[in-house]
Amino acid sequence: MTSGQSIELSVLGGGGEVGASCFQLAIGGQHVLLDSGTHPKKDGRNALPEFDMIRRAPDALLVTHAHQDHCGSIPYLMRQYPGVKAHATVPTMRIVDRMLHNSVSVMGLLARERGIQDYPLYEHEDVEYAMQRFVGHEFDTPFKLPMRAPVEATFRRAGHVLGSASILLKAPGHTIYYTGDVCETRQELIDGFSPLPEDVHVDTLIIEATHGANDAGGAVSYQDEIYRMGTQMAEVLEAGGTVLIPSFALGRTQEVLNFVSRLQEEGLVPTVPVYASGLGRAVYELYDRFTDYMLPEAILRPLDSFGRIGNVWKSGVVKKLISKPSIIVATSGMMLENTPSALIAEEMVQSNKHGIFFVGYLDHETLGFKLTQAEVGDALSFGIDRPAVPITMENIQRFSFSAHAPRSALQGIIEHIKPKNVVFVHGDPEAIDWMNANTGNGYTTFAPEIGQTITLEP
Repeated sequence: MTSGQSIELSVLGGGGEVGASCFQLAIGGQHVLLDSGTHPKKDGRNALPEFDMIRRAPDALLVTHAHQDHCGSIPYLMRQYPGVKAHATVPTMRIVDRMLHNSVSVMGLLARERGIQDYPLYEHEDVEYAMQRFVGHEFDTPFKLPMRAPVEATFRRAGHVLGSASILLKAPGHTIYYTGDVCETRQELIDGFSPLPEDVHVDTLIIEATHGANDAGGAVSYQDEIYRMGTQMAEVLEAGGTVLIPSFALGRTQEVLNFVSRLQEEGLVPTVPVYASGLGRAVYELYDRFTDYMLPEAILRPLDSFGRIGNVWKSGVVKKLISKPSIIVATSGMMLENTPSALIAEEMVQSNKHGIFFVGYLDHETLGFKLTQAEVGDALSFGIDRPAVPITMENIQRFSFSAHAPRSALQGIIEHIKPKNVVFVHGDPEAIDWMNANTGNGYTTFAPEIGQTITLEP
């Protein structure tokens, strides 16, 4: 290794919060962007990273995975800097394409419904151009970035969703490892992350801190939680009710549909119709194209074995959907207002025979979290400009299927890598503060906020 070289890390998004992840590395006068997302709780230009911090065209963009908070602003970025090339794993590249085209449609809908003048932030042709600028890579295959400095990048399996990667960057005199969203759990379809080999020296670790505030996710095994949820689903269905599972379109939907099917095949859950919403189905098709990236023993059920939910914005559709026992897997996972899961829940919460089971991360400001905290008799609004409805349902539960590592696993990653610098990102202030205060001795730690630039010494 050459003599040590300091680097600068600028936080354009994802510092002290979960959303709009985007980090700029300045390496010997060259600039690399890590992710380029949008914020799920903000609208219009406010949802973008702080692109004003970029002073010149980035030399490369590296994308960890296809969740909107990591890829949702790529077409906007490339409209400003059309010469930038993006790099991702091959599955991620294909899923990004699907997710971004869906974003254009959603932004157009929000522009009409809510009068958001900034929307859409980009058009379908911008997505098409951005995808032409992508280069797909395989895991564990180093590649050179188009920079004057000899910088080598490698995508490592992150275990989060199909194609998701951590990024190892080897620059002259400084090695950086960016976890992205990482999961150590062996899921139904996807294996856990691949730890770095012992002989890889890392100067700076940039690590997510989503679950830094508590370690609940590490208290129960994935399979035990599947069977616990199966028992709860069976009780609701046998009593004539419907189970709603709000779920992220990428990753969680595909996992849930397959373990629910397995539980039905095992006779542990009644054989009732299982429904999936639109974007989750679209991503499922891509899972079917990239089965080589899944666990060897994974069994991906045929997509046509799951019914279509239909247009939940149309009068009477939801009532008909929940009139007979069924299992509904619908976006969004945090039950944001006006999404399929929210509009289905609006009808379901007015009866006590149904159940709503959350299976992923819930931001404290989202409708989903508010519903988990509500009591019978409280009233909530499930859509924009829709009246609040009284809550009669009692069976609202949370299950631990998060595809983010619990804090004990995050601490294990730090201890395994033993870097000089640890930078905590992608977490609420409480989560990042805990991680920053409890990482042990021997590390120089940082918890940068959005708009801040820090210097990292090797």
